[in-house]
Formats: sequence, C-alpha cells, structure tokens
Amino acid sequence: MPDPYQSLGDTCMNSSRLKTLVASLALTLGGAAFAQSQLLNVSYDVAREFYKDYNVAFAAYYKKTTGKDVKVDQSHAGSSAQARAVNDGLDADVVTFNTTTDVEFLANNGVVAKDWAKRFPHDASPTTSTMLFLVRNGNPKNIKDWDDLIKPGVQVVVVNPKTGGNGRYAYLAAWGAVREKGGSDAQAADFVGKFYKNVPVLAKGGRDATSIFLQRNIGDVLITFESEVVSVDREFGKGKVDAVYPSVSITAENPVAVVERTVAKKGTGTLAKAYLDYLYSDEAQEIAAKHAIRPRSEAVLKKHADQFKPIKQFTVAKYFGSLTEAQKVHFNDGGQFDKLYTPGK
Repeated sequence: MPDPYQSLGDTCMNSSRLKTLVASLALTLGGAAFAQSQLLNVSYDVAREFYKDYNVAFAAYYKKTTGKDVKVDQSHAGSSAQARAVNDGLDADVVTFNTTTDVEFLANNGVVAKDWAKRFPHDASPTTSTMLFLVRNGNPKNIKDWDDLIKPGVQVVVVNPKTGGNGRYAYLAAWGAVREKGGSDAQAADFVGKFYKNVPVLAKGGRDATSIFLQRNIGDVLITFESEVVSVDREFGKGKVDAVYPSVSITAENPVAVVERTVAKKGTGTLAKAYLDYLYSDEAQEIAAKHAIRPRSEAVLKKHADQFKPIKQFTVAKYFGSLTEAQKVHFNDGGQFDKLYTPGK
C-alpha cells in the first residue's frame, strides 16, 4: 500500500514550476481584466463616424473618472440586420440602433431587458434625427418635396425597409407626408406605391444607399438621415450633394440598450451602462450635433439652431401607433410594403 504521505519534495512545486504557474495566472488575470475593459457597440450604418468620435471621448472620460482604460469596438450595418446578428450570437455589449422595433426584437427574445426603454432617459433614445433628401449638386431635377419623388424620370435611392431602420423611416415619412396634407390611408398607399416604382434598387443599409448614389452614380435623390449630409461631405468632398428639407418629415429616435445576455457572460454590465449613460452628457450631445444628429439636450440643440434647420415633424405614434405596430402592418411578410413594392417594376 502506498504511503499516504508523500515527501515535501514530491508534494511541493519547485521554484521553476511555481514561477511558471504565477506567470500563467498573471496572464490569465490580465486577460480577464482586459476583456472587462473592452466593449462591442453594434450599431446602424450611418452612425459610424459619430461613434468613432464618441468612443474617444468616452475612453478619456472613463480613464479620468476611474483610472481605467477601455477600448470600444464598433460594428455597423443595416439596423435590422445587426439586430438579427446579435440575436444569433454576436456578442455585443450594447446596441445603438435607429428603430425601437430592432431593440424590441431582442427584448422579446430575452437578449436585452424587457424594460429596456425605461433604463435610460427619453425612452432610452439619447438622440433623434429626421429624413431628408440628398440631391446632386445644383438639384438638376428641381426636387423640393415628396410629390416630386413620384414624377416620371425621377429615380429614388432608398434603403430596403426590411433590412434597415433608415428604410422604414423613409417609407413611414412618405406615407405620413400624405396624411399630414389631409390625405387618407388609401391615398397614402397609392402615393407610396408610385414612390417605389421610381426606386431602381433597394439598398441594404444607409451607407450602402450612399454608395449606390455617389459611387455607382445611380439615382437623382437619396432619402436618408439628416446626419448623412455631414458624412457625405467628409467622405466624398463638399459640393457633391445638396440637402433638401421637405415640407414635413418624421421624427426618428435612436434607441440604445445594454445586451444583458452578453454582459452577464463577460461581466461588463457596469461598463456598458456607463457607456450608454455618457451619451446624455453635454460633451456627447455636442459630438452628436457635430455629426448632424439632433441632441436631446435643449441647450445644445439651441446652441446649434443654425445647423438644424426648422422642419415640421410628426411622430410615428401619430399615424402608426408605434413602430412595433407599423412593423406588423407594413413591414412583416405579406404586409403593406410587400403589396406595394414589386422588384424590377
């Protein structure tokens, strides 16, 4: 029978093995600490430049207030496509989308909190935007309002409302523009049907739409978020496009949420919340204004009144109840959009 007690030499690690273990443990702990100081923000297409600047500001703020470093990675595509990717397992710590339906989709699947809209001010939407027209320099087709988009010979570039919030807001803005002038839902449907007959190709997301318009040189007018005007000027040079403010447009909220499924696994919940909280700070609101994203702060908005031109706006609730209801009626398979849009016609 073997001796139950082994010699000290057999049971104790020699100094070499001990050093190796300590070094390995330090690397493991260091790696864990680093992982907890890293976030992934999964966002929509046209917000990429805003978040590039915001991430730098947040990292500096976080370092100053906590003494810790943080690295924020970004992922951008059509809002709905991003929501599906997160639902399918993409480990986002936070989502920053452009439609509440994309966050609701994740909430219904247990990926974000059911009460996500109550976790942050303004229904968890720190900024808003609206839909404008971008036309080629000089506005050769003389496009001024929604009615001009259904004229013969006018080609409209817009995002597929099934793949991006940009596209859903464009669709709802067109529909609501008819209602704002006293038209019925039947008249709005007729108008939107004519509108999509002038759409040569549906883009996957906002940035894809801009590329189609400017790089592939397709279309006479691009319908997109107000903030894209700034991005176009920066990426393609000023003088390429003119912004046209229609007589009326829709208020687009930009909702945010912590991805509970990911932060529970990674231990990044506190950091993720701090990241989204900071979006409401004066500094972040100023950065939003710089990128033509409308700040919620009345003081910051007033300060940049010359940049955010007055435009009559209506809310989604006014004609559609909510984005969730609009999704069911207009954008789910077999909905109004499928009835009104036929590819290639």
